[in-house]
Amino acid sequence: MQKTHTVARELYIALPTESLSHCIFTDLGFASIMASYCSAFLAVATVCLVACSVRAQLSPTFYDWTCPSLRSIVRSAMTQAVGQDPTMGASMLRLFFHDCFVNGCDGSILLDDTSTFTGEKNAGPNANSVRGFEVIDTIKSNVETACKATVSCADILALAARDGVVLLGGPTWTVQLGRRDATTASQSSANSNLPSPGSSLSQLISSFSSKGLSARDMTALSGAHTIGQARCTTFRSHIYNDANVDASFASTHKHTCPASGGDSNLAPLDLKTPTTFDNRYYQNLVVRRGLLHSDQELFNKGSQDSLVRQYSTNAAAFSCDFAAAMVKMGNISPLTGTKGEIRLNCRKVNN
Repeated sequence: MQKTHTVARELYIALPTESLSHCIFTDLGFASIMASYCSAFLAVATVCLVACSVRAQLSPTFYDWTCPSLRSIVRSAMTQAVGQDPTMGASMLRLFFHDCFVNGCDGSILLDDTSTFTGEKNAGPNANSVRGFEVIDTIKSNVETACKATVSCADILALAARDGVVLLGGPTWTVQLGRRDATTASQSSANSNLPSPGSSLSQLISSFSSKGLSARDMTALSGAHTIGQARCTTFRSHIYNDANVDASFASTHKHTCPASGGDSNLAPLDLKTPTTFDNRYYQNLVVRRGLLHSDQELFNKGSQDSLVRQYSTNAAAFSCDFAAAMVKMGNISPLTGTKGEIRLNCRKVNN
C-alpha cells in the first residue's frame, strides 16, 4: 500500500482579486510552478467565482464564529481515514461530484432509503459504487459534539473532498461554505444527470455545460481519475471493443476483467500512481491508456486533445485549473438562507 503524502510546503501566488487570492500547491513537485500562468488564468476565473459565491451566499468564513474548529475536525478525521485506506480520498471526491451533479451540492446523496423515502444511493451510477458514508458519519458526529446543529452535511462533504485531494498530494483550494441540507432526493435525477463511463466527448461537454461548467472545467475535473478505482463493468467494453486503446494495456486489464463475469472486480484508474494525486492521468491518455471509454474520449482527435497534452506536461497548469473548477462545481445550486435544513444525522432528514 502506497503511503500518503504529508504537506511539506505551501506556495502562495498573489492575484489581483480578494475572493480567490492565491493558488496553493501541496506537492513538492510543484515548487517550480509558473506564477504567471496561475495569475493569468485564475484572475479570469475569479471574476466568475466571486459572482457565483455572492449569488449563492456562500463564504469561506461562514462558520468562523459559530464553529471555528470545523476545518481541523474535518482534516483530522480525513487524515485518519486516508491513512487507513488511501482510496478513501478518491471515494470522497467522487461522493462530492455525485452530490453536486444531482440537484446541486445539497448533501442529498447522503440520505438513506426508508420504507417511505427513496434516495440516490441505489441509483444506477451509485449502487455498489459510491462509498465513504461512514467517514462522513464520523465527521458529522465530531462536528456535532463541538458545534451542535450548526454545520450542514453538504459543507462537511465539500471540505472532506478537498482534504482527500490534499492528503494524496494534490492542490488545495478555498472551500466556500454556507450550504444547507436537502430534505429530498431524486433517484431519477441521479440516473439521468451523472455522465456514464461510456459517454462520448460531446455528451461529456453537454453534461458539464448543463451545470455551468465549461469544456475546460470538464477536462480538468476528469483529472480526478488520477486516483481511485473502477469496476470491471464500467471499462469492459472499452478494453474489448474500442480501437483507441493500447493493446498491452488492454491485455493487462483483461486478466482482471474477463469478457463475462467479474463485474465488480476493481482496477486502478491510474496503474502507475493510483493513490497519488498528480497529472499521470493525462500522460496515460496521450499513450491511449485511459481506463474508461469516457476517459480516452478526452484524447481522441477531438477538441480537448491540446489541453490534455498541456496537462500531461504541465502539472501546475492542471492543478490550477482543477482547483478553480472544484470551486465552481461546489457552487452548483446550493441551498442557502432558510432553504433546506441543518441535518443532525446526515443519513436522514430531521423529524
